[in-house]
Amino acid sequence: MSTAAKGTAHRTHVSYIDKSREFYAAHGYGAPYRWAHNVETPFAVLAKPLAESRVGIVTTSFPHFDDQSDGRAGGNVKIPYALAVSDLPDRMFTDDLSWDKDATHTDDLGSFLPIAQLQAAAAAGRIRSVSPRIYGVPTDYSQRRTRDVDAPALLDLIREDDVDAMILVPL
Repeated sequence: MSTAAKGTAHRTHVSYIDKSREFYAAHGYGAPYRWAHNVETPFAVLAKPLAESRVGIVTTSFPHFDDQSDGRAGGNVKIPYALAVSDLPDRMFTDDLSWDKDATHTDDLGSFLPIAQLQAAAAAGRIRSVSPRIYGVPTDYSQRRTRDVDAPALLDLIREDDVDAMILVPL
């Protein structure tokens, strides 16, 4: 059977890196987009088993409040934050983030903040406990700001709650 007959004669994926470079070049940016690169990995091997670990969630979404003008995260102010799991709003503010909004939505908190799944894992003994708070950090295209400002502020919040492991849920 020929390659074309098997359906493999054409590209089977979209090269996001190539598409991004072409997009920025077409819009007049002189230098191609520089992808984030860390000389040393920011991840580490767990110091203890998951069954002995407190686990938390960090997201790029923000709490949604009816009045976004009061300066709380989710309005126009985007800073790293921590929010008690018991105080989660019914929805999160994600309108400023980009994805195919015709194909999916973020109306179901459980689809991108797996608190219930973590609580079930704790009840089953797969993890010691769930962090009492979720953590949020803004989507920012500045690698310097993410590395030098937001990441250290987020780490301080996580350390306050004695969290051993984090699940990163970017939107």
